Amino acid sequence: MIKNAASIVRGSVVASALAWLMLAVCAHAQSTATANRADIDSLMSRYAGDGAGASLLVVKDGKAIVRRGFGYANLEDRIKAGPETNYRLASVSKQFTAASILLLKQDGKLRLEDPVRKWLPELPPSDAKITLLNLLTHTSGLIDYEDLVPPERKTQLDDNDVLKMIASQQRLYFEPGSAHRYSNGGFVLLGLIVQRVSGMDLADFMKKRIFQPLGMEHTLMYEHGRGPEVANRAYGYSEADGKWTRTDQSITSATRGDGGIYSSVDDLGKWDAALYTDKLLNAESRKLAFTPTDPIADPDVDYGFGWRLSGDTVWHSGESIGFRNVIVRWPKQHLAVIVLSNRNDYQPYPLALTIGELFLDR
Repeated sequence: MIKNAASIVRGSVVASALAWLMLAVCAHAQSTATANRADIDSLMSRYAGDGAGASLLVVKDGKAIVRRGFGYANLEDRIKAGPETNYRLASVSKQFTAASILLLKQDGKLRLEDPVRKWLPELPPSDAKITLLNLLTHTSGLIDYEDLVPPERKTQLDDNDVLKMIASQQRLYFEPGSAHRYSNGGFVLLGLIVQRVSGMDLADFMKKRIFQPLGMEHTLMYEHGRGPEVANRAYGYSEADGKWTRTDQSITSATRGDGGIYSSVDDLGKWDAALYTDKLLNAESRKLAFTPTDPIADPDVDYGFGWRLSGDTVWHSGESIGFRNVIVRWPKQHLAVIVLSNRNDYQPYPLALTIGELFLDR
């Protein structure tokens, strides 16, 4: 009887200790969350208030631990930015174009070693040595199409315009594969190759093969004036002398493979999750996407397929008139920080790194 009583006492002590420990853990977590929220409020204060804003998502171990909007997505109609707001991704779109090429490789429909002229025979003989791999890694030497736009041009360029301008050149910046030079035109060409190989429009291919399978229900390839229209759309703005002006579209805002996707931080969280699994890209494709390819221009930043590689992070930014975006991933820690903004100032990359520091395991 006494022995049983002692056991009961010991059990009560252990239970009390466990309860205290759980309360302490919860209190610490709550304290950390409160501290982190204060830090987030401070770091994101530049986007808060009555101006053009931003959306932020922090994902850790598959869970959204910060999911917020700041400022306004539409200043004229006073619509606030939220985690469901869709922004023009600009060059963050490149990772989806690269993924499309990798999906077609998985299908056995192309090889990364294919000469680009196999799929785009309109290109001149000077481009004969350029491969799909060169386009993916910015080692093609293609002339920048932005420098070929006639000064009198007023209407937006489409992908076929870019192809014609590049095809008109009989020269390259360098021998393919010998150097690295970031090329928007290369990714426009990759988008056209996706169309020719698959027999589908680029927008339809991405919807069927990427966005729908991942449940990215509000992500789409958008062309101004052609639709489909973007739901919960953020419009781009520029600020000067305290006044905001809508600067949503430029002459290059209708090209697609290099920057034409609209998406939200919510949908990009689903994209981040898929990059840990075989749901979309198999292990070989994911390894290719995140493997550095020489040569590279910056000794501190390597380049994969639509991803920059720095230390323990993989990331890419996106800039176009009225938009500044970034996705930064720490794959070994299953952490991602995504910042999308509809304003022409502030570089979100260093901000995302600072936010990520709050949640890294040490």
